[in-house]
Amino acid sequence: MGDTDVTNTVLAVAGVATCALIVAKGLIDQLPDVFHSIGQARKAWKQLANDSGEAPQAEDTEEHPPPLAPPADDEEPPLAA
Repeated sequence: MGDTDVTNTVLAVAGVATCALIVAKGLIDQLPDVFHSIGQARKAWKQLANDSGEAPQAEDTEEHPPPLAPPADDEEPPLAA
C-alpha cells in the first residue's frame, strides 16, 4: 500500500466522521423543539380531557367516496386515448 492509498484512506475516514458529526449535531439541535411540542400536545390533551369530562376519542372525519354503481349493460366502456 503506497502513500497515496494511506492518504486517501485517512481522508475518507475523516470525511465520513465529519458527515456523521454534522448529522448528529443537527438531530441534537432539534431535540428541544421536539420536547417542547410534546409538552404542548400533552397539555392540550389534558385540557381537552378535563373540559369534556372524559378521554377524547378519535373522530372519523375522513370522507368516504360514494359507492360505485355497476355499469349498465347497454353502456360501452370508455375508449383509451
